[in-house]
Amino acid sequence: MLTTRFVNGAPNWLDIGTSGMDRASAFYGALFGWRFVSAGPDAGGYGFFQLDGKTAAGGMRSAPEQGPPSWTVYFRTADADATCTAAERAHGRVLFPPMDVMGQGTMAIIADPAGVPFGVWQPGRLEGLDVAGEPGSLCWVELYTPDIAAAAAFYRAALGLETSGVSFPGGTYTCVNPAGGGEESVFGGVVPLAEDPTEAPYPAYWLPYVEVADVDAVVARAEELGGAVRMAATDIEGVGRIARLADPDGARFAVIRPEPREA
Repeated sequence: MLTTRFVNGAPNWLDIGTSGMDRASAFYGALFGWRFVSAGPDAGGYGFFQLDGKTAAGGMRSAPEQGPPSWTVYFRTADADATCTAAERAHGRVLFPPMDVMGQGTMAIIADPAGVPFGVWQPGRLEGLDVAGEPGSLCWVELYTPDIAAAAAFYRAALGLETSGVSFPGGTYTCVNPAGGGEESVFGGVVPLAEDPTEAPYPAYWLPYVEVADVDAVVARAEELGGAVRMAATDIEGVGRIARLADPDGARFAVIRPEPREA
Protein backbone atom coordinates (compact mmCIF):
# COMPACT_ATOMS: atom_id res chain seq x y z
CA MET A 1 0.00 0.00 0.00
CA LEU A 2 1.04 3.59 -0.50
CA THR A 3 2.64 5.86 2.07
CA THR A 4 4.01 9.40 1.92
CA ARG A 5 7.57 8.05 1.92
CA PHE A 6 7.68 8.71 -1.81
CA VAL A 7 10.44 7.21 -3.94
CA ASN A 8 11.03 7.54 -7.67
CA GLY A 9 8.39 5.59 -9.58
CA ALA A 10 5.81 5.59 -6.80
CA PRO A 11 2.53 7.51 -7.10
CA ASN A 12 2.93 10.85 -5.31
CA TRP A 13 -0.03 12.88 -6.59
CA LEU A 14 -3.62 12.43 -7.70
CA ASP A 15 -5.99 14.92 -9.27
CA ILE A 16 -9.30 15.15 -11.05
CA GLY A 17 -10.21 17.10 -14.15
CA THR A 18 -13.94 17.62 -14.43
CA SER A 19 -16.44 19.95 -16.01
CA GLY A 20 -18.44 19.77 -12.77
CA MET A 21 -15.92 20.96 -10.20
CA ASP A 22 -18.59 22.25 -7.83
CA ARG A 23 -20.40 18.90 -7.98
CA ALA A 24 -17.13 17.05 -7.45
CA SER A 25 -16.26 19.19 -4.43
CA ALA A 26 -19.66 18.52 -2.86
CA PHE A 27 -19.60 14.80 -3.71
CA TYR A 28 -16.12 13.99 -2.42
CA GLY A 29 -16.58 16.28 0.54
CA ALA A 30 -19.66 14.38 1.66
CA LEU A 31 -18.14 10.99 0.79
CA PHE A 32 -14.62 11.27 2.22
CA GLY A 33 -14.69 14.42 4.32
CA TRP A 34 -12.52 16.28 1.82
CA ARG A 35 -12.60 20.08 1.78
CA PHE A 36 -11.71 21.81 -1.49
CA VAL A 37 -9.31 24.74 -1.08
CA SER A 38 -8.12 26.99 -3.93
CA ALA A 39 -4.42 26.93 -4.72
CA GLY A 40 -4.55 30.71 -5.20
CA PRO A 41 -5.45 33.38 -7.75
CA ASP A 42 -2.58 32.42 -10.08
CA ALA A 43 -3.40 28.69 -10.14
CA GLY A 44 -5.95 28.78 -12.96
CA GLY A 45 -8.73 27.38 -10.81
CA TYR A 46 -6.64 24.50 -9.46
CA GLY A 47 -7.16 23.53 -5.86
CA PHE A 48 -6.59 20.89 -3.23
CA PHE A 49 -8.91 18.37 -1.60
CA GLN A 50 -7.86 18.44 2.03
CA LEU A 51 -8.54 15.88 4.74
CA ASP A 52 -8.14 17.38 8.21
CA GLY A 53 -5.93 20.07 6.70
CA LYS A 54 -3.74 17.63 4.73
CA THR A 55 -3.80 17.44 0.94
CA ALA A 56 -5.32 14.14 -0.22
CA ALA A 57 -5.78 15.06 -3.92
CA GLY A 58 -6.00 17.98 -6.33
CA GLY A 59 -8.51 19.08 -8.91
CA MET A 60 -9.59 21.66 -11.42
CA ARG A 61 -12.30 22.38 -13.94
CA SER A 62 -11.72 20.90 -17.40
CA ALA A 63 -13.40 21.71 -20.71
CA PRO A 64 -15.55 19.04 -22.42
CA GLU A 65 -13.14 18.91 -25.36
CA GLN A 66 -10.42 17.74 -22.95
CA GLY A 67 -12.27 14.47 -22.51
CA PRO A 68 -14.64 13.03 -19.93
CA PRO A 69 -14.11 13.74 -16.22
CA SER A 70 -11.37 11.52 -14.87
CA TRP A 71 -8.75 11.04 -12.18
CA THR A 72 -5.06 11.21 -13.11
CA VAL A 73 -2.37 9.34 -11.17
CA TYR A 74 1.08 11.00 -11.01
CA PHE A 75 4.35 9.17 -10.40
CA ARG A 76 7.43 10.63 -8.77
CA THR A 77 10.43 11.29 -10.97
CA ALA A 78 13.78 12.91 -10.34
CA ASP A 79 13.85 14.29 -13.89
CA ALA A 80 10.62 14.96 -15.78
CA ASP A 81 12.44 15.70 -19.05
CA ALA A 82 14.35 12.42 -18.93
CA THR A 83 11.18 10.51 -18.09
CA CYS A 84 9.37 12.02 -21.06
CA THR A 85 12.26 11.11 -23.35
CA ALA A 86 12.29 7.54 -22.03
CA ALA A 87 8.52 7.29 -22.47
CA GLU A 88 8.71 8.40 -26.10
CA ARG A 89 11.49 5.91 -26.80
CA ALA A 90 9.23 3.20 -25.36
CA HIS A 91 6.42 4.23 -27.77
CA GLY A 92 4.50 6.46 -25.39
CA ARG A 93 3.38 10.02 -26.20
CA VAL A 94 3.98 13.23 -24.29
CA LEU A 95 0.59 14.94 -24.07
CA PHE A 96 1.78 17.93 -22.03
CA PRO A 97 5.53 18.56 -21.87
CA PRO A 98 7.30 19.29 -18.57
CA MET A 99 6.10 22.54 -17.01
CA ASP A 100 7.19 24.32 -13.85
CA VAL A 101 4.31 24.73 -11.40
CA MET A 102 5.02 27.93 -9.48
CA GLY A 103 8.25 26.52 -8.07
CA GLN A 104 6.39 23.67 -6.38
CA GLY A 105 7.69 21.14 -8.88
CA THR A 106 7.61 20.10 -12.52
CA MET A 107 4.74 18.16 -14.06
CA ALA A 108 4.13 16.43 -17.36
CA ILE A 109 1.33 14.27 -18.76
CA ILE A 110 2.18 11.18 -20.81
CA ALA A 111 0.12 8.51 -22.58
CA ASP A 112 1.35 4.93 -22.58
CA PRO A 113 1.24 2.84 -25.80
CA ALA A 114 -2.37 1.82 -25.03
CA GLY A 115 -3.35 5.48 -24.79
CA VAL A 116 -3.63 5.61 -20.99
CA PRO A 117 -2.78 9.07 -19.63
CA PHE A 118 -0.76 9.46 -16.45
CA GLY A 119 1.28 12.21 -14.89
CA VAL A 120 4.80 12.58 -13.59
CA TRP A 121 5.77 14.96 -10.81
CA GLN A 122 9.33 16.10 -10.20
CA PRO A 123 9.31 17.60 -6.70
CA GLY A 124 10.42 21.13 -6.04
CA ARG A 125 9.10 22.62 -2.83
CA LEU A 126 6.23 20.12 -2.92
CA GLU A 127 7.13 16.45 -2.56
CA GLY A 128 3.63 15.11 -3.08
CA LEU A 129 0.41 14.40 -1.26
CA ASP A 130 0.34 15.11 2.48
CA VAL A 131 -1.60 11.96 3.26
CA ALA A 132 -1.67 8.51 1.64
CA GLY A 133 -2.30 4.97 2.79
CA GLU A 134 -4.72 6.09 5.50
CA PRO A 135 -8.53 6.18 5.66
CA GLY A 136 -9.84 8.87 3.33
CA SER A 137 -6.74 8.93 1.13
CA LEU A 138 -5.15 7.25 -1.89
CA CYS A 139 -3.80 3.82 -0.99
CA TRP A 140 -3.60 1.76 -4.21
CA VAL A 141 -3.72 2.17 -8.00
CA GLU A 142 -4.55 -0.29 -10.78
CA LEU A 143 -3.85 -0.15 -14.48
CA TYR A 144 -6.50 -1.75 -16.69
CA THR A 145 -4.83 -2.52 -20.00
CA PRO A 146 -5.27 -4.76 -23.05
CA ASP A 147 -1.71 -6.11 -22.82
CA ILE A 148 0.00 -6.69 -19.47
CA ALA A 149 3.37 -7.62 -20.96
CA ALA A 150 3.48 -4.50 -23.16
CA ALA A 151 2.40 -2.30 -20.25
CA ALA A 152 5.01 -3.81 -17.94
CA ALA A 153 7.75 -3.20 -20.52
CA PHE A 154 6.68 0.41 -21.06
CA TYR A 155 6.44 1.40 -17.40
CA ARG A 156 9.75 -0.29 -16.66
CA ALA A 157 11.42 1.72 -19.42
CA ALA A 158 9.72 5.00 -18.53
CA LEU A 159 9.56 4.87 -14.73
CA GLY A 160 11.71 1.92 -13.71
CA LEU A 161 8.71 0.02 -12.36
CA GLU A 162 8.94 -3.68 -11.61
CA THR A 163 6.15 -6.25 -11.84
CA SER A 164 5.64 -9.62 -10.19
CA GLY A 165 2.90 -12.24 -10.24
CA VAL A 166 1.08 -13.06 -7.01
CA SER A 167 -1.25 -16.06 -6.79
CA PHE A 168 -4.79 -15.42 -5.59
CA PRO A 169 -7.85 -17.68 -5.62
CA GLY A 170 -8.92 -17.78 -9.23
CA GLY A 171 -5.72 -16.63 -10.85
CA THR A 172 -2.58 -14.52 -10.72
CA TYR A 173 -2.46 -10.80 -9.99
CA THR A 174 0.34 -8.66 -11.40
CA CYS A 175 1.75 -6.36 -8.70
CA VAL A 176 3.76 -3.20 -9.36
CA ASN A 177 6.54 -1.64 -7.28
CA PRO A 178 9.31 0.96 -7.75
CA ALA A 179 12.70 -0.29 -8.92
CA GLY A 180 14.43 -2.33 -6.25
CA GLY A 181 11.62 -1.88 -3.76
CA GLY A 182 10.39 -5.44 -3.58
CA GLU A 183 7.23 -6.70 -1.94
CA GLU A 184 7.18 -4.07 0.81
CA SER A 185 6.93 -1.23 -1.73
CA VAL A 186 4.12 -2.64 -3.91
CA PHE A 187 1.65 0.17 -4.62
CA GLY A 188 -0.65 -1.24 -7.28
CA GLY A 189 -1.41 -3.78 -9.92
CA VAL A 190 -1.99 -4.39 -13.61
CA VAL A 191 -5.18 -6.09 -14.78
CA PRO A 192 -6.08 -7.34 -18.28
CA LEU A 193 -9.15 -5.50 -19.53
CA ALA A 194 -10.57 -8.54 -21.29
CA GLU A 195 -10.70 -10.57 -18.07
CA ASP A 196 -12.70 -8.01 -16.07
CA PRO A 197 -16.35 -7.66 -17.10
CA THR A 198 -16.70 -4.34 -15.26
CA GLU A 199 -13.86 -2.70 -17.16
CA ALA A 200 -13.79 -4.56 -20.50
CA PRO A 201 -16.25 -2.20 -22.28
CA TYR A 202 -14.11 0.85 -21.45
CA PRO A 203 -10.76 2.23 -22.65
CA ALA A 204 -7.65 1.36 -20.66
CA TYR A 205 -6.97 3.60 -17.66
CA TRP A 206 -5.44 3.99 -14.19
CA LEU A 207 -7.93 3.46 -11.35
CA PRO A 208 -7.22 5.09 -7.95
CA TYR A 209 -8.35 3.41 -4.72
CA VAL A 210 -9.24 5.37 -1.60
CA GLU A 211 -9.01 3.60 1.74
CA VAL A 212 -12.20 3.67 3.82
CA ALA A 213 -13.32 2.18 7.13
CA ASP A 214 -16.66 0.85 5.82
CA VAL A 215 -16.98 0.04 2.13
CA ASP A 216 -20.70 -0.71 2.26
CA ALA A 217 -21.51 2.58 3.98
CA VAL A 218 -19.45 4.51 1.43
CA VAL A 219 -21.18 2.74 -1.47
CA ALA A 220 -24.60 3.57 -0.06
CA ARG A 221 -23.60 7.18 0.52
CA ALA A 222 -22.17 7.50 -2.99
CA GLU A 223 -25.50 6.42 -4.46
CA GLU A 224 -27.37 8.90 -2.26
CA LEU A 225 -25.08 11.64 -3.59
CA GLY A 226 -25.74 10.79 -7.24
CA GLY A 227 -22.76 8.53 -7.87
CA ALA A 228 -22.91 5.14 -9.59
CA VAL A 229 -21.87 1.70 -8.40
CA ARG A 230 -19.75 0.08 -11.09
CA MET A 231 -18.88 -3.01 -9.06
CA ALA A 232 -20.73 -3.87 -5.86
CA ALA A 233 -18.86 -4.32 -2.61
CA THR A 234 -16.90 -7.56 -2.81
CA ASP A 235 -14.53 -9.41 -0.50
CA ILE A 236 -11.19 -10.38 -2.05
CA GLU A 237 -9.32 -12.99 -0.02
CA GLY A 238 -5.97 -11.68 1.17
CA VAL A 239 -6.79 -8.15 0.02
CA GLY A 240 -9.91 -6.76 1.67
CA ARG A 241 -13.35 -5.49 0.73
CA ILE A 242 -13.55 -3.34 -2.39
CA ALA A 243 -16.06 -1.57 -4.62
CA ARG A 244 -15.74 0.43 -7.81
CA LEU A 245 -17.70 3.65 -8.19
CA ALA A 246 -18.16 6.69 -10.39
CA ASP A 247 -18.93 10.22 -9.26
CA PRO A 248 -21.99 12.12 -10.59
CA ASP A 249 -20.03 13.23 -13.68
CA GLY A 250 -18.59 9.80 -14.44
CA ALA A 251 -15.05 9.99 -13.00
CA ARG A 252 -14.13 6.45 -11.95
CA PHE A 253 -12.53 5.49 -8.65
CA ALA A 254 -12.59 2.63 -6.17
CA VAL A 255 -12.71 2.20 -2.41
CA ILE A 256 -11.11 -0.46 -0.25
CA ARG A 257 -11.02 -1.58 3.34
CA PRO A 258 -7.75 -3.51 3.41
CA GLU A 259 -7.41 -6.70 5.40
CA PRO A 260 -5.26 -6.11 8.47
CA ARG A 261 -1.63 -6.87 7.72
CA GLU A 262 0.12 -9.48 9.81
CA ALA A 263 2.64 -8.03 12.22
